[in-house]
Amino acid sequence: MSSLAKRSRFEARLLRPADPGEGQPWAFLVLPKAVSEMLPRRGRTSVEGTINGHPFQATLEPDGQLSHWLKVDQALCNQAGVTFGDTVVVEVAPMAREPEPKLPPDVQQALAASPEAKRIWEATTTVARIDWIHWIESAKQAKTRQKRIKGACDMLASGKKRVCCFDPSGFYSKALRAPRTAE
Repeated sequence: MSSLAKRSRFEARLLRPADPGEGQPWAFLVLPKAVSEMLPRRGRTSVEGTINGHPFQATLEPDGQLSHWLKVDQALCNQAGVTFGDTVVVEVAPMAREPEPKLPPDVQQALAASPEAKRIWEATTTVARIDWIHWIESAKQAKTRQKRIKGACDMLASGKKRVCCFDPSGFYSKALRAPRTAE
């Protein structure tokens, strides 16, 4: 694990999401606020760590309460021998370098259609690109997502390197939160 000085260890209960969507089941846990406060940002943050000694790398999501939550996929649950309701020992540390976010295909197409927006996109920082993508993906409706993609391209083409008026923690807007539990 990188950055031993910034490593945090805590216990948390694995929760079942009320709406897991399609595919394999998954669990989640909410980080204690004191642990989130040691992370470099309140928005999406990449970490490496362990659950019951089993390593993982993941992007923590903001919970809207100035903390973060972690999606634990079925493969990691199986490796760690845990299931919903179990209390697990978690260690996390911020990744030494934030990885480049995956560019959604619709955003990639929009940037390809706007050379000036793409030029500015490529000149922004990784963290800024994470925030742009997070803003777009936090839209609850397809119509809003498309409006945000167009707005992002317009803002980028005009030279704006950071998304305006977006609270990546969800605290002020309450737009972001941890999943509701099934229990």
